[in-house]
Amino acid sequence: MYDYPPTPVYVCDDCRPAEVRTIEFLQDRGITDKNAISVLLGNIRQESNFQTTICEGGAITRYVNCRSGGFGLIQWTTAARYVGLSKFCNANGCEVNSLDGQLRYMWNENQFQAQLPNFKTPNLSIEKYMQFAYPWLGWGIHGNRTKYAYDYSRKLRLNYHDDSGRSTTTMDGRQSSIRDTNNPC
Repeated sequence: MYDYPPTPVYVCDDCRPAEVRTIEFLQDRGITDKNAISVLLGNIRQESNFQTTICEGGAITRYVNCRSGGFGLIQWTTAARYVGLSKFCNANGCEVNSLDGQLRYMWNENQFQAQLPNFKTPNLSIEKYMQFAYPWLGWGIHGNRTKYAYDYSRKLRLNYHDDSGRSTTTMDGRQSSIRDTNNPC
């Protein structure tokens, strides 16, 4: 029997629960580079501030009440993307207004899938990952997304956990438990 070292994951002690869940979601699916994770988080923060029930312009409302502009985590705006969120969640048993439902839709969207190999490529700069984010989102205003990505890059730190998926102590001796909960869609 061989003793394998624990798999490191990035955690953020100074992040809100939706941000923490998004970090877990991305890493669980193979996006493991700190800068790639930071760019994805920075873009979501710019688009919605991790508010899943935000309608373009800032109104907090459910999907069915958002009648113009973008909606949700990444402000799905075009008719195909907006309706696609509802169709995906209906077909996959997701709640359209939930974080996990929107993360799952984001992950499965063609626009994200087209850039996924780039986001899974390790050791690139924030600027390079940001180039991959534009075709995914097609933003009209760049805003603070790069600043936010750098902010996340400073906040993320490696944590080591056992194969059960539950966090143990970090390299500096602190405890973390973000992977102790199951977050179904």
